Amino acid sequence: MKSPDDTYNVEMTLQTLLKILDHSSDEIFVLDGEQRILYVNRVCERHYGLKPTEVIGKYNLELFEKGYWNPSIVPEVYRSKRPCYMKQKTYIGAELLTSAIPILNDEGKIELVVITSTETQTYKMVKANTKSDELKSTQMDKTGRPITNSGKIKKILNFCEKVAPTDSTVLIQGESGTGKGVFSHFIHRISKRSNRPFLTINCAAIPEDLLESELFGYSKGAFTGANNTGKPGLIEAAEGGTVFLDEIGEMPLTLQAKLLQVIQDKQFIPIGSNETKKVDIRIIAATNQNLLNMVNEKRFREDLFYRLNVIDIHLPPLRERKEDIIPLTYNFLYKFNNKYSENKVISEECLNILIHYSWPGNVRQLENLIERLVVISDSVIQVADLPDMITANVEQVAQLALPSSLDKAVDETKRFLIRRSYQTYKSSRKVSIDLGISQTKASKLIREYCEDLITKAEAP
Repeated sequence: MKSPDDTYNVEMTLQTLLKILDHSSDEIFVLDGEQRILYVNRVCERHYGLKPTEVIGKYNLELFEKGYWNPSIVPEVYRSKRPCYMKQKTYIGAELLTSAIPILNDEGKIELVVITSTETQTYKMVKANTKSDELKSTQMDKTGRPITNSGKIKKILNFCEKVAPTDSTVLIQGESGTGKGVFSHFIHRISKRSNRPFLTINCAAIPEDLLESELFGYSKGAFTGANNTGKPGLIEAAEGGTVFLDEIGEMPLTLQAKLLQVIQDKQFIPIGSNETKKVDIRIIAATNQNLLNMVNEKRFREDLFYRLNVIDIHLPPLRERKEDIIPLTYNFLYKFNNKYSENKVISEECLNILIHYSWPGNVRQLENLIERLVVISDSVIQVADLPDMITANVEQVAQLALPSSLDKAVDETKRFLIRRSYQTYKSSRKVSIDLGISQTKASKLIREYCEDLITKAEAP
């Protein structure tokens, strides 16, 4: 038996060391002398919604200029060559206490910089009555842009920045929960009308007989129970600003002609009045319905459709921009930790299941789920906390468990993606489109991985 004085030597492999660093509660960045990122642990997913593979190899300035955090500690540490300390905030809402320690070579030049970041606990001091509009703002990054890592969404945001300064009517289409309201706010915020009102009305939530008065207002004595002095409508109250008409497909045909007049002539007549009122507003409309089909079915005015459809924006569902699931998950986690004065974290296994879930309710469903998990879970959100409709995906996700070697991991991931795509589309052409590969390559991979799924009639 060894005595207490005996030295115990442990051989630690690189793989073991990296595993330890990935389980650190703090974020760890290592930069070289040229400010290129050599290493970052998995905590960066929680802070920026980025996987380490998306960060390593890039220059620190490149990520900073994209707005992932602010301010930057790096210029000061490379200038002073001394340890530096700073408070930072990431674009998805994390508040960090950051330290940067330079490591110098024999010539006194910076060889490496080790940066560690710890989340502050300031949200525990947030009052329980935090306003809902303040919480909603967490869906935006620090520059006021909707949070995203998706190339598709970034293109849409760039498009929004081009059309926002104009007065053109905008029609935002997309499935329920994709963020149509968030994008309408973004367009208004960067428009020349940003210092004027932004008013919203949900055309599906108000009965038809009330919707007209809410939109256009009424004069004194217009109907039984009317205010004795009359009441201005939403369109008049938004003078100089923007009116967001959500669920425009639910607007009754009787009101569509009146809205068309507002868009075409910038004027309207309140209920019970003979006076025409002029108005200067911008209209942004949104729908989860196919308005063109409704036009063909005579359920929506054709002339109004084309007036609304001057600027057309289609928001893709969350299942088509899965790179947004990680940043949105952590953004909502920060939001509801704030709201309920909690400090919950989410397990890697749980996050992996969320990434591979189909999200029929899109971003709204994800937000509601995270609120539920913050309320019901213990300190760490585990797979067992997820509802049954989501854990049904556990078996699929298990197929992506990392094997022991890189080659095997690549092969099994490729097999999973090809089989899933082929089971869905049953066609090499559609598989090639789904996975972004050539049809020749898709056919080859289908023969290699889907032999048991192929019938003679389906052969690629």
